[in-house]
Amino acid sequence: MTARPLAVLGRPHPHDVLLAGGGLATGVLLWALGLQGGPPLIGLPASSTLLALAVMAAAELLRRTAPITALALAVPALALDFCTGTLVATVLMFTDVVYAAVLYGPPGAARRIPLCSEVLTVLATVATAAVWHVPQVVLVGIGIALLTVAPAGTGLVIRNHRDAAQSARLRAEQTALLAEMDRTQAVAGERARMARELHDLVANHLSAIAIHATAAQTIDDPAATRAALGVIRENSVQGLAEMRRLIGLLRDAQATGDEPAATPTLDGLEALVEQARTNGAASGLAFVLDDARRTAGPGSSGGPDGGRPPAPVELAAYRIVQESLTNALKHAAPGEVRVRIAHDPAGTLSVAVRSPYADGPGPRAPGSGAGLVGMRERIALLGGEFDAGPTDGSDGTVWLVRAALPAAGEEGRR
Repeated sequence: MTARPLAVLGRPHPHDVLLAGGGLATGVLLWALGLQGGPPLIGLPASSTLLALAVMAAAELLRRTAPITALALAVPALALDFCTGTLVATVLMFTDVVYAAVLYGPPGAARRIPLCSEVLTVLATVATAAVWHVPQVVLVGIGIALLTVAPAGTGLVIRNHRDAAQSARLRAEQTALLAEMDRTQAVAGERARMARELHDLVANHLSAIAIHATAAQTIDDPAATRAALGVIRENSVQGLAEMRRLIGLLRDAQATGDEPAATPTLDGLEALVEQARTNGAASGLAFVLDDARRTAGPGSSGGPDGGRPPAPVELAAYRIVQESLTNALKHAAPGEVRVRIAHDPAGTLSVAVRSPYADGPGPRAPGSGAGLVGMRERIALLGGEFDAGPTDGSDGTVWLVRAALPAAGEEGRR
């Protein structure tokens, strides 16, 4: 591992400046008072102690910005200090440099420095015992351990706690981010669901109102106008009632925290088709309901083994038929619109709405274009299959809407 050159080192931390300045001042004071560990070795001037002190103080300045460089300076400074009489301030600053190298250094250095300190302590103790066969050798090993192993171990423990705290903060932030993403997705999903319900509730009635209002304006027949106005009033009243019901359910759900329970079922298809017959009579449309579920026997709901499909499946099938009939009122050519609903042996609820395809200049009533999108979304949420488009049939080109919904799962529910 290479140390960074001094030219690119950052500005020392203010706390490091205080430590280095304090250590340097304390060491100079001790040297001036003659409080050293002993005389210097032969051939070394007494001022060499101050050189070791100055180098160690410089290492203290780099303890946070360049900890490995600081350690590289501190080791020879400590060796020079031992050879020149030893100042306590120099030794204490060395232990702090070792501690900082483990705490602020790279991860690899944080793992290797404690191990090297332990190996150095053992080797130094063994070498001293081989030269001096006295019990005081144990004190030498303890002293070396206090200078190397103790600060390195302390730095490693604090670094591990710091890293664990950082990891915990990151996990907390990730958890908060995921929770916010889930909340955003839930809000978006709920908005989409409410948009689909609102569209399905009012589109049929508003389409009938628009069609009959156009007929009342273009047909110069008082009887036909009165009939169209009657249909307009009926659909207006029904549309308002549906809107009030939806708003009431939403308010009840917010107040109680429960999911609204009053949802349309497949038992209401006959009334839905009958309403389409009334609304489409002026456009030359005839509506037929082919409910193959009735072959399951009297009193059966047509589900697998005579059971009712799950509520989400029933609601989706009902809304698909409702939107298909609304689209037929807007776009279909005069003729028969056939609705077929059946249960497959595998437990799949199949819905098919066939209407005469009209390649005319425009629809009888304007639309938002969200009908097919809403149907696809409903089927996708339930894991079913959906297809809509023109196809060739025995009586010419027709517009065919087909959906397959997984209906198993609530057998025997009545």
